[in-house]
Amino acid sequence: MTTKKFDIVIIGAGHNGLVAATYLAKAGKSVVLLEANAEIGGATTSVRAFPEFDARLSRYSYLVSLLPDQIVQDLGLRFKTLSRNVASYTPFHHQGKNQGLHISRIWDEKTAASFRELPNGEQEAKAWQQFYSEIAVLAERMAPSMLKPLLTRSEMKREIGLDQVWDYLMEKPIGEVITERFKNDVVRGVVLTDALIGTDTSAFSLQANKCFLYHLIGNGNGEWKVPQGGMGALVQELERVATSAGVSIALNSRAVKVQSDSKEVHVTLSDGNTISANYLLSNAAPQVLATLRGTTPPKSLEGSQMKINMLVKQLPRLKSGADSRDAFAGTFHINESFTELESAFQQAQSGQIPSKLPLEIYCHSLTDPSIFSAKLQSEGYHTLTLFGLHTPARLFDADHDKQREAAAKAAIQSLNEYLVDPIESVLAQSSDGQPTIEVKTPLDIEAAIGLPRGNIFHRDLAFPFREQDEAPGWGVETDDPRIFICGAGATRGGGVSGIPGHNAAMAVLAKK
Repeated sequence: MTTKKFDIVIIGAGHNGLVAATYLAKAGKSVVLLEANAEIGGATTSVRAFPEFDARLSRYSYLVSLLPDQIVQDLGLRFKTLSRNVASYTPFHHQGKNQGLHISRIWDEKTAASFRELPNGEQEAKAWQQFYSEIAVLAERMAPSMLKPLLTRSEMKREIGLDQVWDYLMEKPIGEVITERFKNDVVRGVVLTDALIGTDTSAFSLQANKCFLYHLIGNGNGEWKVPQGGMGALVQELERVATSAGVSIALNSRAVKVQSDSKEVHVTLSDGNTISANYLLSNAAPQVLATLRGTTPPKSLEGSQMKINMLVKQLPRLKSGADSRDAFAGTFHINESFTELESAFQQAQSGQIPSKLPLEIYCHSLTDPSIFSAKLQSEGYHTLTLFGLHTPARLFDADHDKQREAAAKAAIQSLNEYLVDPIESVLAQSSDGQPTIEVKTPLDIEAAIGLPRGNIFHRDLAFPFREQDEAPGWGVETDDPRIFICGAGATRGGGVSGIPGHNAAMAVLAKK
């Protein structure tokens, strides 16, 4: 067995690990990046999910908002994201009629007209514009702090300078704020969805506030963009800049033990070889790192999302009469009124798959057809990604296959309620007659990419500042001065951002 020595060893070649490695290598450090799997990327990959079709789907992560322009510029990434003109479309039933709420990314007459069709619609429109104009100012002022050492709560509040906004985002449950500011159940629900994605919580928990905040502060504007070429394009660029900077990437290199002493950190691999380094950065979840170190894993909420990827021959028509190319161009909300979301949470808490499963649906190919071959583009194919809320991992523990099938059925039924064309009728089929659909529960996600209980944030999200009694730092430190967290489990982690990767690298470089 051999021992190799580097300045830095990083566990996990997801996007954050690649970001950290590149910053450190560009600073002159020798860096080895250990990846347990045969390919890099972790959750940030594109795959040919249906082998007979030349379509590269972003299997897990799918949109980009939190990746700061500064990181793109610092690392020289040739990576492009595309804006979606439509922010969202929400079909709903009202007095026996099929209607829909259209919201453009930038407020326009089409959005205003859609609001006017709601009861008290003009008042709701004014409330919407006022609320999000306040959020925009907060996001613009908070975003620069994400790539700096953590401010204290009081310092951040002073930096933002909006006491009322601070109070309703940091101190009061977001559910209370939404029900105070908005009256329409559908509008309330559209606002609430950003507080629940991947989070097993109620609207009336501050945990929802944290999720809401991270979904709205990206790059100071909160816009969610489509990665051109799919998520795999980002990983390819990160690999290019990492290797150009001198990073050594070791595939099929699974860490099984981490030990440290006063001088070095030692990582034992599954093949018996050892890597020693001055510092270790972990892009694995904190629970995984604790297991490697032989310490007690931290407790956290479990993953609460189901992902369904589909390839369709054409977009289905909607009962509301809206143009499918507009409706699916943004985020398509199903069963996501405020009441439906809270009801779904309560059902999940009682151990049931929600009868009206809340869904967020995205069509990558409307904004970026480059993920398809020319043939599929010309034939009108599209991808649809369904993201199911309030589907915590525990719902699938007893009989995973059976529960996966039941959850998928609930999702399809929920979607079909608003379609003229049942989704089954437009799904592409492989040569053996199988529909092009794949379903990933939290347990599937854990098995595939190692996220404990399928938690896409690795552990509970935290506000992007520290309390007064907490030690200064970057939010990446552990109880061992030689070990740092560079993944989503860091403070200010979560989402496709590169922020914890950058911050862990800066924390190491600040060491004397």
